[in-house]
Amino acid sequence: MEIEKNNHINTLFEFYSVLLTEKQMIYMKLYYADDYSLGEIAEEFHVSRQAIADNLKRTEKNLEEYEEKLRLLENYRKRENLIQNLKNNYSKDIYLMEKLSEIQKID
Repeated sequence: MEIEKNNHINTLFEFYSVLLTEKQMIYMKLYYADDYSLGEIAEEFHVSRQAIADNLKRTEKNLEEYEEKLRLLENYRKRENLIQNLKNNYSKDIYLMEKLSEIQKID
């Protein structure tokens, strides 16, 4: 379950990181991408472990709220499913396959 949560938060972070503060981005990257512990991050920034934990929890909540309102991840997944279905069902149509690939490159 923890791995699923981490993957979900990482994915949300990919979509919404530009909406976060610099400090939030740094803490999230260190904790989720670089696998730093709360203690390691706290030591590096000279703050308490609890301050890092609180910041990460607030940031996770922010990411979830952004997704609730903007639906970028949900729409991306729907679009990818539709594209994959088209590729599976119309794989012989060269023109369509090229255009679908172009669409995927946009994301």
